[in-house]
Amino acid sequence: MPAARDVTELIGVYHADGGAVGEARYLIGKLLGTAHCALCDVTHSPVRKKPEWDRMVARLGIPFTMLHLNELPRDVSEVVASVSSPVVLARTDDGTLATLLDRTALDAMRGSVSNFEAALRASLDSLRSQ
Repeated sequence: MPAARDVTELIGVYHADGGAVGEARYLIGKLLGTAHCALCDVTHSPVRKKPEWDRMVARLGIPFTMLHLNELPRDVSEVVASVSSPVVLARTDDGTLATLLDRTALDAMRGSVSNFEAALRASLDSLRSQ
């Protein structure tokens, strides 16, 4: 695995489609209890994106791209097909994608940005030690 200093981008993949229809479908499903995305719970309050999310991303100093299932480039789509969503990936300078936080890890955060940041930093540290 590459060292953390080789991470050029973080990629978060929501468990939902983007666009007006996709987001409306997710919101209705969430209200009905038929849709859930732990990454959405971390990044957004019921009304808007969490300001603490933006502050956390700024502290990281690594570009962080957020994508919906219908927005994935081919390489990201292939990883998501094997690990599921939601997920957070790291892209390295050689183009490799590494899974940092999977669905189970994201569920355990219960929507907390601070828990997310701690888990993400631990995952990045583990890349350094490999």
